[in-house]
Formats: sequence, structure tokens, C-alpha cells
Amino acid sequence: MKYLLTRFCIACPSQELLQPCRELLADACGECGYESFEDTDEGIIGYIQQDNYSEMLLEHTIGEFPVKGVTIVYETEDIPDQDWNAVWEEEGFEPIVVSGKVTIYDARNTADGGQFSTPVNIGIHASNAFGTGTHETTRMVVATLLETPLHGRRVLDCGCGTGILAITALFCGADAAVGYDIDEWSVDNSMHNARLNGVADRMETLLGDAGVLSHVDGVFDVVMANINRNILLADLSHFQSVMVHDGILILSGFYEEDAPMLIAEAERLGLHEISRKTENNWCCLKLEYSPCPEV
Repeated sequence: MKYLLTRFCIACPSQELLQPCRELLADACGECGYESFEDTDEGIIGYIQQDNYSEMLLEHTIGEFPVKGVTIVYETEDIPDQDWNAVWEEEGFEPIVVSGKVTIYDARNTADGGQFSTPVNIGIHASNAFGTGTHETTRMVVATLLETPLHGRRVLDCGCGTGILAITALFCGADAAVGYDIDEWSVDNSMHNARLNGVADRMETLLGDAGVLSHVDGVFDVVMANINRNILLADLSHFQSVMVHDGILILSGFYEEDAPMLIAEAERLGLHEISRKTENNWCCLKLEYSPCPEV
């Protein structure tokens, strides 16, 4: 899957406005199909699939930016496939400890698998920034998984990336995991990491979007989706359709101010919030599927 990156430079009347403008711009660009963002000193960088990019739509979105006195300029460029992976393969990432129970470490650059004091240690060959635990949303989903009974359960990882969420669930007692992603590299990388951690016999990954769920047999006790807000809104009904009654849905990949619209759609489908986590304005929701809630 071919990606583009757009570098947005935000000129604000005051430095205090920069972070709120970053968040507003990321939210608006999410509506245009951008999937992930990173902050820069001048603004943000956004990543989008080439097939979803529309300069006309982007120009309109920037023209409608709601903060007066703010000027936004941008440049969009191709991301060569080899460069997309090379930086992360070379630099790797420092070990990340979640809730004092799980260490996620860079398997490529850690000698002998590393020596860590946590009960669960998961090595990831990082082929992309997302899915290593360096991002708040990944850490919050992992932390929520650690609070969720998983023994004997079947889990679904939507937009699996490196496979870190499914692999964590399997380490924590899940019987089986299915993941899917629209990127072929993610499907391959997930299974590579599953083999690396000795759980490949209990994990399956599929290439495609939520539509692949119509071809998956059976239902799931726990469903995880760490994707952007718009995809979550569009796919909630697909998630609900493959969940057991009283099943758990864990959602992240969005800002806290986006939670109400996600919860409203979830409630319509019989999914009810039972807890949430927030970190640096990112949000993670834990919901339960109870189609006939007690009144």
C-alpha cells in the first residue's frame, strides 16, 4: 500500500495556540482520510494512503480552519517503501514497560532477547513506528488488556499493524487470535512477530478491511481496534456483528473529545462504556456488548 506524507506548518498568533491547533488540524485531516500524525516544531506530519489523497479536499479543509489568525501551509511527498521501513529498522526503540507487567522491546536491536523483570516480555521487529508501544494509544490498549480476563478467550485485532495487541493477548492467556490489516506489510509483519514470540500456532492474520470479517468463522470474546476515529465509526457495526454477548470491545486511536460521538454510535449497537483511559489527550475506551442492558 503506497503512502504519502504531508508536512503542515502552522503559524499562530501565540505559541500557546500551537498545540490546540495541531489537534484541530489532525482532527480535520482525519476527515480527509489521514490515518496517523506526529508533532513537529512547526506543526504536524500526516500520513495518508495515496489512493485516498485529494488536494482539493485538503485545500477546502484548511480553508475552513476555525481559528482566526492562523495560517497553515503544507507540502505533500511520496514515501518510498524502502525509506518507510529503514529508519525504524536502523534506530529501533527503547524497551517500553506497561503497568509493570509487560515489556515490549526491539527484538532486532536487543541482544539475546533482552533481560527484563516483568512477567511478560514481547519482542517486536519494528517495521513501522506504530505498533511498538511507543505511542500512547498502543500502551493504553495493552494496559486495558492486562485488566481484562483473557484465559480461554478468542480475540480479534482490527488493524493489527505489528501484531503487538494480539500477541499480548495470547501471552496473557487468550486461546486464539485473528488479526487483519489493509497493508500487506502489516499482515506479514504480524505473523513474523508471532513466530518470533512463539505464538504463531494460535494466531491468524488476514489482508483487508473490516469486510474480511464476513469470511471469518465464529465470534470473539474480545475485540481490539486502535485505528483513527473515522474508521472506528464506520466499522463499529462490523465489530459488534462478530462479538459474543457480554464481549469486550477496546477502542483507541482518537482524541478524548471524539469519545462522545463514538460512544453514541456504540450505544446504538448495544455497546456500553465500562471504563476509559486517557494520556496526552489520547483516549482508550473499554465497552461491553449487552444488547439488552438492565434498566
